[in-house]
Amino acid sequence: MHEFTPPRLAALGNQLIEIHDHLRDLLDDAADLPAFSRSLRAHCLAFCTALDRHHTGEERGMFQVLADRYPQLGPVIEELRHDHEQIAELIRRVEANPTKDELAGLAAVMESHFTFEEKRLVAALNQISPRSA
Repeated sequence: MHEFTPPRLAALGNQLIEIHDHLRDLLDDAADLPAFSRSLRAHCLAFCTALDRHHTGEERGMFQVLADRYPQLGPVIEELRHDHEQIAELIRRVEANPTKDELAGLAAVMESHFTFEEKRLVAALNQISPRSA
């Protein structure tokens, strides 16, 4: 879970992109694993856990910081929360049946979510300085 202490807030938008890129890489790595293998199942579980942890951190910290400082982002934050619910459902499906098709579906939704989040939040996050936290 992300901690939102003043030093952590410096360039948080850039850090968000780095976290998303790491999650993208994890998912790309799964594409190289054999279907229905133990390795694919283990990789999917690790990826799903990391993605869930990332979204939980956003819900408990980042979204509240943004809502407090930028009330105009309220509709964006609500849409992202809705995305998190949809992604959580897809994660449950992948955990129950980690096939390449389920993973591809999750990847498509996740990429759309990450791209939207980056376009709408990174600039605001990068404006938050340790002095204003």
